[in-house]
Parts: sequence; structure tokens; C-alpha cells
Amino acid sequence: MADFKNKSTVSITCPLGLAPFLEAEIRNLGFEPIAIRETGVEIEASLNDCILLNFWLRTAHRIHFLIAEKKIDHPDKLRNWMKALPWEEWIDQDGYFSVTSRIDHPTIENDQFANLVVKDSVVDRIRFKHNSRPDSGSDLDKTVIFLFWNRETARIFIDTSGESLSRRNYRSASVSAPMQETLAAAIVQATNWEPGKHFINPMTGGGTIVIEAVMQAMNRAPASLRNNFGFMHILGYDAEVYHSIRDEAKRAVRKDVEGKFIATDNDPQAIIAAKRNAQTAGVDHLIEFETCDIGNTTIPEGQGVVVVNPPYGMRLGDDTDLRPLYKSIGDFMKSECPGKTGYVFTANNALAKKVGLRAKSRTTFFNTTLECRLLEYELYEGTKKD
Repeated sequence: MADFKNKSTVSITCPLGLAPFLEAEIRNLGFEPIAIRETGVEIEASLNDCILLNFWLRTAHRIHFLIAEKKIDHPDKLRNWMKALPWEEWIDQDGYFSVTSRIDHPTIENDQFANLVVKDSVVDRIRFKHNSRPDSGSDLDKTVIFLFWNRETARIFIDTSGESLSRRNYRSASVSAPMQETLAAAIVQATNWEPGKHFINPMTGGGTIVIEAVMQAMNRAPASLRNNFGFMHILGYDAEVYHSIRDEAKRAVRKDVEGKFIATDNDPQAIIAAKRNAQTAGVDHLIEFETCDIGNTTIPEGQGVVVVNPPYGMRLGDDTDLRPLYKSIGDFMKSECPGKTGYVFTANNALAKKVGLRAKSRTTFFNTTLECRLLEYELYEGTKKD
């Protein structure tokens, strides 16, 4: 069986642009990065540590635990190496596993071929040891093996997450173009908002951004609604460690949260979806939902942020003129939100100029393949000079 106390390299992946936020989260959990790249962070940690990381990281997608690495220059050598690894210590002979990969090697034209090499080698090894074999397929809800193979080195990992950690399991209702939970969490972290201040989210859509803000205010673990992870299907897994982390996370939840959370949208179906998602997440009692245009959004007195994620107008066949909408966002912020900090998240720089405010800062993100900016606006009472 795998030793869940032994440490190895752990590669924690995230979407492009989120690495600085992921690094900060990892440090806050007490781990020291040993390598940082555009789409992830590496640390030294145990499989038991991976349980904690899976439960608490808001901007991570997957947490890979390194089993072995070696210089490999041909698929035949990959096959022989895979057969030499003690897979019977990791995967139950009556279990199920899948193989995923990221490959940049001249001998491989199709990643599925390398995945098949790994799968067949694992099956052959376990069949040789036990005279029986686990099932395999594409589902990610059991044991997941991850192969990273570049021009110099092959690294083989166990994916301790399984399904992406962006799947929080609260989004039971969706609207068009829903935002990933990991991106929404990073947007919240990129603002100057902190628990105790108001969080106002016009054009809320399915409510992902405001829900992530409430979960951070409550100190609710992002994976608190999940009941399945890749680490649960590794031989040697101790459920008591997992339940201890879950129980401690429950005790850490803040029930009394100051500051108002307000989510509005002019689409009644969007508000219905946002309410349903918030209810599933268990945070609906802390959010005030309103069906209205942005200009009619309730703005409470006191410090806070206004975060708007308007449409980008970049879909094929979408000829809607969004310039008046972006101008109305700027007008709303200037007239109704003095003393707050405003944020507009968009992939359309031309439309962003129609807001009519000077951005204090611009933070780059990627919404799937779209390069986006989170624009920050200081909303002064009166004039900046005053």
C-alpha cells in the first residue's frame, strides 16, 4: 500500500493567470513552494497533506502527487518503465483507474497512444502480481494516473483530486457562459474586498462570484460539498485523516458575517438560477437578490466593492451593441457608488473604454481561452481633488 505520510513532489495546477493567487493560498496553508510556473505551483508534501490541499485550495484545479520520473526518449522505454513501477501498491486489483496526460514529445503524435501505453502497462503489472486486473476507462471518479512527458523527462503522478476542484457541486442551475468557480474565487481575491465590507455584484448571472465571496467570508472550505476525491481510491487511504480535516473545517466556519452581499440581474431566470445555486451552497441566507437593471441596484452605506462581469460581445453571430451597457456601468458607479471600489471584468478592451473611468489597476486573467482584465476604479465622493 502507498504510504500516505511519505513526502514527494506535489504539482498543483491552476488556470493560466491564477498562479499568484494559488501561491498565496499555498503559503497561507503553511507550505513553501519549490517551483512556480504560469499554470501551477510545486511543493514537497505527503498524500495526507494532499487531502488538506484538496479540501482548502480555492484557485487550484488538480493536485498531482509524483510517483516517479525518468528520462524517456521512446514509447517502448515508457512501457518498460511503467511495468517496473509497483502499481499494485497504489491501485486495487478489483478497482478502476483512468489515465490522463500532457505530452510534448516528438515520438508522440496522439496523446491517447501514450495513455494507452500507460494503461496497458499498469494492467499487465497488476495482472502479473495478482492474476487479476482492475477495470479502466475515461471516468475520473476513481484512481487517476497523470503522465507528463516533455522532450527530456517523463513524470508519472497520481491525481489526488480526480474531478477538477473547480467543481464545487453547488452549481445546480446554470445560465449562458457560466464562470468557473476557481476563476471567480481569484477575482474575489484580486479585489480590495475583505470580510466585513459590502460585496455588491450587479449582472450576477448564475451568482458564482458572489457565492465565492460569501464562502470566503464564512471561511467555508471550497470542497465542503464534495464527497469524492482521487485520493480516496488509493491503497493505504485512511478515512480518519479525511474526516478529521472535514470536521476541523466545519468548526472553522464563521456563522456571523458582517457586511452585505447583494446580487442583481435584469434577467429573472438568472436570479432564479443564482438563488438555487446559493441555496445548494448553503449561503442563500446571506445574499440579497434583486431582479433589476444595474442602475437600480441597492447600494448600502459603508465601505465595499462593486464587481461587474458584463457580456463581452465576442460570441459568433452576436451583433448586440454593448457600448450603451458599458457606459451605463460607468454612470452607475460614478453616481451611485461613491466611496466604494468598482471592478469590471471583461475581455473586450474597446468596450471597457466606454465605462468612462480611469482604471487604477488592471489584472490579467483568462476565462477559458479569452484574455481578460479585471479593471479597478476608485469611486471618489465628489472629485479626487476634493
